[in-house]
Amino acid sequence: MGVTAGVARQRAVPRRRATFMSVLGEILLTVGVVTLLYVVWQLWIGDLIIGAQKSAEAATLSQKWDAVEPDVPDVAASAPPVQPETVPVLPPAGHAEQFGVMRVPRFGDAWMFAIAGGVSREDVLDVGEIGHYPDTAMPGGVGNSAYAAHRWTAGAPFDPIDRLVVGDAIVIETADGWYTYRFRNLEYVQDTAVDVLLPVPQAIGVASDGRYLTLTSCAPKFDVLERVVAYAVFDAFTPRSAGPPASLTLEEAT
Repeated sequence: MGVTAGVARQRAVPRRRATFMSVLGEILLTVGVVTLLYVVWQLWIGDLIIGAQKSAEAATLSQKWDAVEPDVPDVAASAPPVQPETVPVLPPAGHAEQFGVMRVPRFGDAWMFAIAGGVSREDVLDVGEIGHYPDTAMPGGVGNSAYAAHRWTAGAPFDPIDRLVVGDAIVIETADGWYTYRFRNLEYVQDTAVDVLLPVPQAIGVASDGRYLTLTSCAPKFDVLERVVAYAVFDAFTPRSAGPPASLTLEEAT
């Protein structure tokens, strides 16, 4: 009898009422979980999916050029890369016009992204392309050929930029062939350091007689106030009629 009465009294104990703070805590916890999932998607899963899609698009662009006879001097397939004075240079690209594909063996065989004219976010960088700074040299041209891309979101083309090793090949493919540059050094600058885009990077008032390449992106990934900048110098041009250059293999670069 006593046991039964005790059980009845336990069942009669009312449940704790939800308070404003407890409800708010649950809402904040839910928002936190959703935010974390979004960040994971945005920084890793989404970039992996978009990056794979953009690499496939770049590969398609490369294959299209393979199917067209290039407008360059006839060079035997066994011929070495041509000398700098005979390097063909494309005319400036229109805004958002795709004209090249960038490949960096250090980043893996699957890493390739289309290059388009301009560096605006909405129609170049945010769609997963590498943007070419207007008024800088086109690939192979005398001066500084400069590019920008995201390190996170939109496929994060330049995410691995800080993994470059001195001597690494940075190869730009166009309808004419392949332009190989060799990485030299990396530095971090403020976002106001536009002198990295000069014909001779950071050399104000100096006319260029060389061929340089500059890659820019955010550093660290979530900081828009600084930039990571990679510099490279021109190495060789390989006509399409000669076939892909040896610089496209990491073994050759190392």
